[in-house]
Amino acid sequence: MSQSSAPSALDYEIMGEMAASLGRAGEKVEKTLAQLAEANAPDREMFLKAAARAVHAYFIQRELCGLKNHDAAIRDFNIPPAVLVKLGAV
Repeated sequence: MSQSSAPSALDYEIMGEMAASLGRAGEKVEKTLAQLAEANAPDREMFLKAAARAVHAYFIQRELCGLKNHDAAIRDFNIPPAVLVKLGAV
């Protein structure tokens, strides 16, 4: 998007798609974190890996949208430290 002119219809379409994609990624994070919270010991590692993959994809999508700091997302989604450790973030 050009900084010297108003956004075009295409710019709005692209921004809408980025927002929708970020929303879908966030829904997946919520789903996998809920599954992790309900997991019993034998399945916990599988759900932990799935949650880590979803959070990683969400962080990438946020960065593509220009959101570089993930502290608010970590707090808002209440991402457990075990998931962040899987990402190498802790």
